[in-house]
Amino acid sequence: MKLKDFFAFKDWLSYRQKVGLLVIAGVVCGLGGLFMYLLRAHTYFIGDNPSACVNCHIMTPYYATWSHSSHGRIDNQKNGATCNDCHVPHQNLAFYYGFKAVDGLKHTAYFVGHMEHQAIKAEPLTGQVVMDNCIRCHTQLNTEFVKTGRLGYMQQLATGGKVCWDCHRNVPHGGMNSLMATPNAEGVTPLPPSPVPEWLQKMMD
Repeated sequence: MKLKDFFAFKDWLSYRQKVGLLVIAGVVCGLGGLFMYLLRAHTYFIGDNPSACVNCHIMTPYYATWSHSSHGRIDNQKNGATCNDCHVPHQNLAFYYGFKAVDGLKHTAYFVGHMEHQAIKAEPLTGQVVMDNCIRCHTQLNTEFVKTGRLGYMQQLATGGKVCWDCHRNVPHGGMNSLMATPNAEGVTPLPPSPVPEWLQKMMD
């Protein structure tokens, strides 16, 4: 089928039908854009600030435990590891933003659909990314001293070896990792303000 034949359907529609389709497409795109804006997807996709990850409140325990860990950075914004430093691949920009987009949409689906687990665990692909970043940041330690960095995540699983967090699980997020493990997390987490206008909030109250 030629491209011009594919677009020939527009000749079958009346002027009123074309306008109707454009209006429907505009409404769908507008509502989709508004939905993504209210979810603050732009802060997640473009930014590098860990506070963007707590747009979903289920991440507050992980922000709180990270902020008190040796990997966290609160006072000095030049030191420490951010969420993206550990949880996003750094091979190139395509991998970086592609992974963020896919992972962000997946997290959004879990959050909106209330499908999150009490104890969130990394999936195999995320585990590979995290371990690659462990090796990347601790290159000298992993390649010259303990030699762990000579094998990647999948190789460790295939050979029955240990991955980094088998020994260092408590370093980035503490020993207790669940939505109920840090009941006071919201006190130390920069939660985003409500997107509901003040006048509408008063009407609902």
